[in-house]
Amino acid sequence: MKINVAKAAGFCFGVKRALKIALDTAHSGAKVEMLGDIVHNEDVVKEISDAGVRKINRLGRGTNKTLLIRAHGSSIEIYERAAKLGYTIVDATCPMVKEIHKIVKALKREGCDVIIIGDRIHDEVRGIMGQLNGEAVVIDDVKKIPLAKIKNIKKAGVVVQSTQNLERTTAIVEFLKGHISEVKFYDTICKPTRMKQKEIRNMPLKNDIMIVIGSKKSANTKRLYQISNSLNKRSYWVQSKDEIKPEWFQDARSVGVMSGASTPDYTTKDIIEYLQAI
Repeated sequence: MKINVAKAAGFCFGVKRALKIALDTAHSGAKVEMLGDIVHNEDVVKEISDAGVRKINRLGRGTNKTLLIRAHGSSIEIYERAAKLGYTIVDATCPMVKEIHKIVKALKREGCDVIIIGDRIHDEVRGIMGQLNGEAVVIDDVKKIPLAKIKNIKKAGVVVQSTQNLERTTAIVEFLKGHISEVKFYDTICKPTRMKQKEIRNMPLKNDIMIVIGSKKSANTKRLYQISNSLNKRSYWVQSKDEIKPEWFQDARSVGVMSGASTPDYTTKDIIEYLQAI
């Protein structure tokens, strides 16, 4: 059985950067706190926790403490509250997400109604909305577009969650252009996501089986699996080698391996070694 590993598998630049910032800050001796998880992967979260970064649910007294802003970004309110409470702020927000923040603030200044294509409950989308005091329309599906809100918009500025599905985004933008007289669209899907989605649209057609590696909390991994499964029903989404069943590979001549943007290389390596053993 041949094992074909995607060229784009594994950490994206933003996750690598956030992890390095977190570990460097923790190793500096600072008392580091973080609202939520740095990325959506349990292994990475454990690594951060073991290094001494404490996960909190709400801001407290920040004297002699450092608040680490996660890769997904945060609202303006969090920055302001943390500063008032005395925290030293270390910002690990992905630069691509920071760029989206700049775009939406500029669109608002221009008088545009901001539309975000993305998952409403995702941390990145919440952070983007947090640049606008929540004043934005969020759309995650072309079949669930809130027409009552859309029909009253004359001038729209549209951005996209950086890990969104490109095809789904295109369909939503075309719908909006048919219902809003002026649409300024900024394609803010990041390059690593594009590369992963390009590969995952080909690999399932060239392999008997697909293994997609990543946390069930990871939105970008979920999308990779959905695309793969739509093309090859012998697609499996796993977080570790313990979830893999040898019987999946009966009569298989090739298996494709893709991992999400927040999946550590050591997790992918473990799974590849397990597949080699099979």
